[in-house]
Amino acid sequence: MTVLDTFRLDGRVALVTGAGTGLGAAMAVALAEAGADVACHDRDTTPADTLARISALGRRAAPVLGDLADPTAPVRIVETAEAALGALDILVNNAGTIHRAPAAEHADADWDRVIAVNLSSPFRIAREFGRRLIARGASGNILNTASLLSFQGGILVPSYAASKGGLAQLTKALANEWAAKGITVNAIAPGYMATSNTAPLRADPVRSRQILERIPAGRWGEPADLAGAAVFLCSRASSYVTGQVLAVDGGWLAR
Repeated sequence: MTVLDTFRLDGRVALVTGAGTGLGAAMAVALAEAGADVACHDRDTTPADTLARISALGRRAAPVLGDLADPTAPVRIVETAEAALGALDILVNNAGTIHRAPAAEHADADWDRVIAVNLSSPFRIAREFGRRLIARGASGNILNTASLLSFQGGILVPSYAASKGGLAQLTKALANEWAAKGITVNAIAPGYMATSNTAPLRADPVRSRQILERIPAGRWGEPADLAGAAVFLCSRASSYVTGQVLAVDGGWLAR
């Protein structure tokens, strides 16, 4: 087996949450390009475009729907994915939400939903995924989508920053428990990406300029910029890498 072979995902089955658009779609397609079959989750709309792109690669693809603010959804999502494609080997906890408001005006309902979707649901899905791997005696990979705000406080997004900080710590906690069982748990912390979450920032000429001036790469990231990191952290090439939060940020945190 060559080094390049260790990046292949042939014969493996992945579940990617929030795979309808943006970062989740890019990572789902990247995993399929590396050989995986992929169950693609979205909240309430079948991610038809992502499914079509995966099928065009000759890989199996299946839709999985569920609102991650519902604490009962994670188990159903894993069950549906495995019923469609077989036992899961890879979990990408990517789905997330954001709410922008000054802390003094940040309603409890908005706080609760952001924490539920961004932190509680990744734990519940990982817990169900991990239980099944352990019962099978199988190895596997979990990849969480963290954020630059896993390291920084951000502006006007207290619930988002809290959830992503918590997700980084959850990544490390699960890695500590499951490394000896052959389950790696890592996270990617994307920088400022051109997605729907950052549309308000990109539409604000002053804020957009401030952000671009700080990014050494001099541009907003694109979802495809996560592809290589995602494949690496979900493959045998990273079998001795766990508990890490990898920034894919154009150099933002280095400045």
